[in-house]
Amino acid sequence: MKVAMVTGAGSGIGKAVALAFAKEGYHVVLAGRRADLLNAVAREIGDTALAVPTDVSDPRSVKALFAAAKAKFGRLDVLFNNAGTGAPGTILLEDLSIEMWQNVVNVNLSGVFYCMQEAFRMMKEQSPRGGRIINNGSISAHAPRPNSAPYTSTKHAVTGLTKAGSLDGRKYDIAVCQIDIGNAGTEMTEKMKTGMPQANGTMAPEPTMDVANVAKTVMYMASLPLEANAQFVTVMATKMPYIGRG
Repeated sequence: MKVAMVTGAGSGIGKAVALAFAKEGYHVVLAGRRADLLNAVAREIGDTALAVPTDVSDPRSVKALFAAAKAKFGRLDVLFNNAGTGAPGTILLEDLSIEMWQNVVNVNLSGVFYCMQEAFRMMKEQSPRGGRIINNGSISAHAPRPNSAPYTSTKHAVTGLTKAGSLDGRKYDIAVCQIDIGNAGTEMTEKMKTGMPQANGTMAPEPTMDVANVAKTVMYMASLPLEANAQFVTVMATKMPYIGRG
């Protein structure tokens, strides 16, 4: 039995990846804040899914998530650290509230750490030992959009956490890697069709890609034996303004 856990699994990228794991024969642990969305995905998958409402910014909630996964399935082979949030892109850096900043940091950075820590504890003790952790970075782990200081900062930090985890996981046969995604077509990216702020101050529509391409890439990363690691992978809409951004 292979077991995968997906955070932010109720919609968008998380839902697409969770369904892809199920199609590949994994038992899937679905984590996210909204129980109704998680339960809908679980019904779509069937008996091999476990939905656990979770706030990744709360370490107690994360501990409960992993305890539920262990009680149900006994092990964890893949963690897809996908849950994330951002501050409104209409707010200037100097006008961001401390609460906005801390909310993004708590979810995007601390939440990834809490889940990685619990995965380490579980994966190093199970038999067979080890597993894979795939962190969802972003194109913003490389280049920012206008008015995105909290999101961009946390995604750069996730890259550092991925590197540290990759090094520290070696002794436990835990492979830690990162997927950087650009303009996947989800509910959150609908606004890209009408116009997004550009670095030169203009607004312009941006191309998107089918979210299925993200799921396919995650499945490739997860399919590798633990002796191999696709350390950093970027999958993006071919014509999006990233290469040459700014």
